[in-house]
Amino acid sequence: MAMSTKFTRGILKQASWQMKESEVTPQEVFKSRRQIIKAMGLGAIGASLPGHVQAGLFDLFGEDNKEVFATSPLTYTQPAAFSAGGQELTPFDKVAGHNNFYEFGTDKADPAANAQGFKVDPWVLRVEGEVDTPLTLGYDDLYKFALEERIYRLRCVEAWSMVIPWVGFPLATILNKAGIKPEAKYVAFETLFDRSQMPGQRNRLMGGGIHYPYVEGLTLGEAMNELSFLAVGLYGKTLPPQNGAPIRLVVPWKYGFKSIKSIVTIKVTQRQPPTSWNQLAPHEYGFLANVNPEVDHPRWSQASERRIGPGGLFSATRIPTEMFNGYGEQVAGLYQGVDLRKYY
Repeated sequence: MAMSTKFTRGILKQASWQMKESEVTPQEVFKSRRQIIKAMGLGAIGASLPGHVQAGLFDLFGEDNKEVFATSPLTYTQPAAFSAGGQELTPFDKVAGHNNFYEFGTDKADPAANAQGFKVDPWVLRVEGEVDTPLTLGYDDLYKFALEERIYRLRCVEAWSMVIPWVGFPLATILNKAGIKPEAKYVAFETLFDRSQMPGQRNRLMGGGIHYPYVEGLTLGEAMNELSFLAVGLYGKTLPPQNGAPIRLVVPWKYGFKSIKSIVTIKVTQRQPPTSWNQLAPHEYGFLANVNPEVDHPRWSQASERRIGPGGLFSATRIPTEMFNGYGEQVAGLYQGVDLRKYY
């Protein structure tokens, strides 16, 4: 494996799911799930300021911060099938400074500002449930898998998007290592529950009204799909805490809230597991949560999105949203015969 902190820019044959457009521009989200919080009577939460979107990572922290979370370089390969394919990457400062991670606050800049003291070592990740061999992995174990860089589009349900170079390994790798029992049908995930480190978990307003710990789930077929990915880094280094350190899920054909962060449990089950946003607002956030421009959110359209890129806030342009976020060739077969309007 080669040490690398950049992506291949050579001429490569594009996979069918790779975007042909390289024009990407930034913007502030035009709609937000924070409206749910208002509807719940939790009070108004201000929208992110333009300066938060444009600031560099270290500009987000004042002089009073006692520490800044340290990231480390990773060793990984760069499979051509998951290269940039002509897409322009969202700059690191935008990826690290514009986040939904309600455990650290509901404003886009809150996670970067509030998570810098987050402790990820030691860490324990358990793989359990309907498996032949339950696994208990420590912090160092997360980096012993064969790591690779995959450049994926991330589409938020709020209608903004990014292009991010993740580093990690297929979810199927860890599931195969544990061994899946024949009766298994779903895979459930759970985020760390630690109120001492995650202020949103101890404050209902700051945490967006979610019942913690945050939980998510996939069908077994989705979990074993080649695109489902466990990321331990981005831009060639270990994950910052606001992006889900030390390990997070990335499922690029689904809305971003499905890509659960800071995972401590992966449980293989026979029954469909509960998921956090589906429990909070089931009429708005379905279990599948596939990117679908033909099915609008009840309060805004999903037909297009704002791509966060390197330019200024007011240079942003809207681009059409693709079915399954452009990954239909790899995942459409999972939903044959499924009414994706009913099961959204």
